[in-house]
Amino acid sequence: MNAVIIPAHNEENNIGDVISKVKEFSDVIIVVDDGSTDKTFNEAINQNVQVLKHEINLGKGAALKTGCDYAYIHGAKNIVVIDSDGQHDPKHIPLFFEKLENNDIVFGFRQRNKEQPGMLKFGNWFINQTFQVLYGINVKDSQSGYRGFTASSYKKIRWVASDYYMETEMLINTSKHELTYDLIPIETIYSDKYKGTTVLDGVKIVVKLIGGRVL
Repeated sequence: MNAVIIPAHNEENNIGDVISKVKEFSDVIIVVDDGSTDKTFNEAINQNVQVLKHEINLGKGAALKTGCDYAYIHGAKNIVVIDSDGQHDPKHIPLFFEKLENNDIVFGFRQRNKEQPGMLKFGNWFINQTFQVLYGINVKDSQSGYRGFTASSYKKIRWVASDYYMETEMLINTSKHELTYDLIPIETIYSDKYKGTTVLDGVKIVVKLIGGRVL
């Protein structure tokens, strides 16, 4: 069984469309409503997919872990995680599952385009370079939330972070356990340039990367 996990927080305007598109490529979809205060939960339920709910907002990392734990316990062989805001094109899902036949983990990397904010480009480049120097991993886009992994590797990359740092922690664990990985170029729609990892988040990530390596 292959599963797609969609963490969502206050995405009532996007979640229905995202689920509908994901249905074209996966029969098993698990949405985790991370303490939304709008109609995200209802919109997801109306799509007839499995919906889990946090009563309060715990963060993206916590939501993804809830969904992935559920998929793992229920026998998922491979897991793909995708954002709920419509930035990721679900058409790549089959390629993720295909690549997982020969790899432990697959990372999507956003191709540069005119819509990508300049600060985001620089921040991603800097974090990527830090990863390569300190951990020997070249993923091109360390902060992309579109990625997939096998159930067996999930046990090794399972993160502690409850926020956006989980994507970084996943990469560190990939290096630590010497997991095999591959990359997939993905298309991204930047509907909200300020959503996701901020400049301050980026600074914190680099500090943690250096601290983690020293420790």
